[in-house]
Amino acid sequence: MSSPVSVPAQSTTGAAPGGVEISDVTKYYGDATAVDRLSLSIRPGEFLSLLGPSGCGKTTTLRMIAGFEHPDAGDIRLSGRSVLGLPPHKREVNTVFQAYALFPHMTVAENVAYGLQQRRVPKAEQRARVAEALDMVQLRRFADRKPTQLSGGQQQRIALSRALINRPSVLLLDEPLAALDRQLREEMQLELKLLQARLGTTFVFVTHDQAEALSMSDRIAVMRAGRIEQLAAPADIYAEPASAYVAAFIGQQNFLHGTALGGDAVDTFAGAVHGRWGGEQSRPGATAVAAIRPEFVRLAPATASGVVDGPGVDGTVLGVSHLGETLQVAVDVGREQAFLVRIPAPGAPSVAAGDAVRCTWNPDDVRLFAGDGIPETSTHVIALPKEAA
Repeated sequence: MSSPVSVPAQSTTGAAPGGVEISDVTKYYGDATAVDRLSLSIRPGEFLSLLGPSGCGKTTTLRMIAGFEHPDAGDIRLSGRSVLGLPPHKREVNTVFQAYALFPHMTVAENVAYGLQQRRVPKAEQRARVAEALDMVQLRRFADRKPTQLSGGQQQRIALSRALINRPSVLLLDEPLAALDRQLREEMQLELKLLQARLGTTFVFVTHDQAEALSMSDRIAVMRAGRIEQLAAPADIYAEPASAYVAAFIGQQNFLHGTALGGDAVDTFAGAVHGRWGGEQSRPGATAVAAIRPEFVRLAPATASGVVDGPGVDGTVLGVSHLGETLQVAVDVGREQAFLVRIPAPGAPSVAAGDAVRCTWNPDDVRLFAGDGIPETSTHVIALPKEAA
């Protein structure tokens, strides 16, 4: 396992509004450590996602920023000011949860105005700010309707509008799209990103959905066991994972387990697999793994001799799935393991279950990692039933 990423937070008196600095924060629940000495700086106006499986500490981190939980050690600063001991309503943040918690007996406008009413904002200003907030999410024409008369996506926009009307420096979002169906969820991902870019508000977004994080974020913090495993831009997280854990969690991978050889290779059942080390290089003879993304694997007819020449492995097609613009081919390569291959649908070679094929790759597209480090819950390592192997 690679060492967790340490992202020192700087103490910045007079910092720009919207910056979040988490310094060496730890949170316990009884004997369990939910967040473990976590440090992270979130830039003003940034869209940052906390990504990881259940229990990794992402929601606890969000709740500590919001003030719903309090760290047992460390400091949290908003816009350069420590907020330790400050209740949620006195922090310059608002939170949107997975459950929108809209008041069903109130109209859309009344729901959005609720926070302003609690702060005793004058009625005329309330009306103007409600209209402005509903315009931001394109819902002004529904101002007099009840939330139950609107779709799930529209209700999500009401919750966003209600959170933004108080003009927070930081908006915290705890899996707010999880209850939406796939098509609506993808539409709302785009709308949410465009809204954030237009407003310039700092968004901190919690999700376990790696595709969601990749499509929306300026940076992603991949979390594991209460720490940050890697913090980087989406393209870098995808192309240059810092550990086998990140490689398994972001996108799909074909993993070849083995032992490290000297230099840039891992000895596997497919022979010596060459690539570039991600993170710390493994010493020769130590456990290591090679990772190859499905889109980097090429298909060709199997070698007549059944012996692989160069980087690749022979196998038998198990099935072909149509994914719109791409075809996904599952190939039984032995060792109770299947390789996934993704190829563009236009001009794709004709393959069918039972075909003998050869999977090949370019060493430049292979990443090598010390140890296994693959989450037990990962769905990216495909193991075949023994009777099918």
